[in-house]
Amino acid sequence: MPMTEAVTIRRAGRADIPACAAVASDWVEETGWMPRLHSVAELEGHIRAAFDAREIWVIGTPVAAYMSVDPEAGHIGALYCRTRGQGWGKAFLDKAKEGRDRLSLNTHVPNRAAQRFYAREGFFETGRRMPAPPETVEELRMEWRR
Repeated sequence: MPMTEAVTIRRAGRADIPACAAVASDWVEETGWMPRLHSVAELEGHIRAAFDAREIWVIGTPVAAYMSVDPEAGHIGALYCRTRGQGWGKAFLDKAKEGRDRLSLNTHVPNRAAQRFYAREGFFETGRRMPAPPETVEELRMEWRR
């Protein structure tokens, strides 16, 4: 589904961290195959701990979607949208691709919709792995190259 209006992406501030954690937590809650391993407070702590080392981008006020990129590794560590089909994921990937020749990300094996989306955006599978406990859902690694 195409975007119906321009998407404004902005760099997250520390005040956005609780909303980012809530978006990720809501995704877990709505995803039947994803076990609840972390509370909203724990997710917030993970985002807060990574904040200074990551590029964290958000859409919406209040935050309705966010993406976290490790600029050193060129790895997208998180991309969560409260509402799908708005063009937000594509807008985030376009932002992440700016000035880069390659990117990587992990997505969960059961998340076939995400895999199809990433493939449409030029990502391809490069491997699979079982995550470190307490995580339990197998992940698919995908990469994009210019």
